[in-house]
This record gives sequence, C-alpha cells and structure tokens, in this order.
Amino acid sequence: MFTIKRLTVVVGIVYVGALSVFGQQPQGDGPRYQDGTTLVRPTDYREWAFLGSGLGLDYEPADPSRSPNFTSVFVNPSSYRSFIQTGTWPNETVFVLEIRRSETNAAPNLSGRFQGQLVAIEAEVKAARFPDGWAFYNFGQANALRDASAPLSGDAVASCVECHTKHTAVERTFVQFYPALRGGRPVAVWARQRFDFAARTEVSAAAPAPR
Repeated sequence: MFTIKRLTVVVGIVYVGALSVFGQQPQGDGPRYQDGTTLVRPTDYREWAFLGSGLGLDYEPADPSRSPNFTSVFVNPSSYRSFIQTGTWPNETVFVLEIRRSETNAAPNLSGRFQGQLVAIEAEVKAARFPDGWAFYNFGQANALRDASAPLSGDAVASCVECHTKHTAVERTFVQFYPALRGGRPVAVWARQRFDFAARTEVSAAAPAPR
C-alpha cells in the first residue's frame, strides 16, 4: 500500500511537472489574435523565412520627385516549409510586409541604394476564420506602429483584394517576385502556366491551381 501511494505521488508530481514545462512552451509561429481576427503585430518577423525584396514596387505610377521604397516580405517558418513541400500556403499563414526608405548617402556608396529607416509594416493572413479566406492588415507608420490591427475592410481592402486576385502567381501571393519559391518547387509548374517570369507579364489568369 505504501509503495502504491508513493508511486501515485511520484507519478502525480511528474505529471504536474510535465504540464508546467509544456505550458511554458512557446506558441506556434502562426498569427496571434486578440479577439479572433485582430492581429497582434509580430515582433520577431525578421527571424522568419525571407521571401524577397523589391525596390519601388507600387500600385501607382512612379513619382520622379520621390525616392523609391524597399519592400521586404517575410513568412512564418512553418508555413514556408509547408509551401516548399506542397506548393500551397497552409491555413494560418502570415506574411509581413516591411517598408523601408531607400538611401544613397553613405560611404563608400556612389550610385546604389540601400535600406534605410522603417516606413510602415503591413501583413496578410490566410485563414479559414475569415469569410474570404484571407485578410489584410496595416499596423501604421513607423513613428506610431500599433501593437495590433483589425483586418482592413470596405474600400480600404478593396484594392488589396483586387490586385491580390488578378495579378498574383500563386493563390493571393506574388510568388513571381520571390526567387526562393520559383525554381524546383511543386508550385513552379503551375505558376509558370499563369505567369511568364522571364517577361514579367501575366499569361493566363484562368490556369488551374495546384491540387
């Protein structure tokens, strides 16, 4: 009886200890929400998978009087690994768009541009919790970044949805701008059917998505 009681106590202690340890484990690397849809701004996104960076990519015609911005895109690591294997983005994928000024005035640079001060941070999430399956977020300007953001709606999101539906190579993502995802991947064949990467022009918006 003593042995059984002591064993029960030991097992109980181990069980409680295990719960304590596992309870301290960090959450998954996907999106975190405050109320089911309000996205908490990721603070460690620069440790995520880097998809690509552009200079001067914009929805509007170029303004010669304004220096172009750098835009860099990051995705949570587990979704990146899943995409590499399947060619599709899994549920609860989160992309972070970091916008920075381009600068030239730094030795020994004479003509090129490099990333400078942060301008703004935006995000895109693929999740079944949203009626459309996707959501877009704007955390604001660098001098007043919000810790969390509700998904854009109405006119504020209309242009995002339109562009990310008509001109993206894979689902609602601009894989055509992400070299790390284009070659030797399951998605490459389907993506090339829709988008001519060499010519940077859209071929067919009706190409079937990968299964």
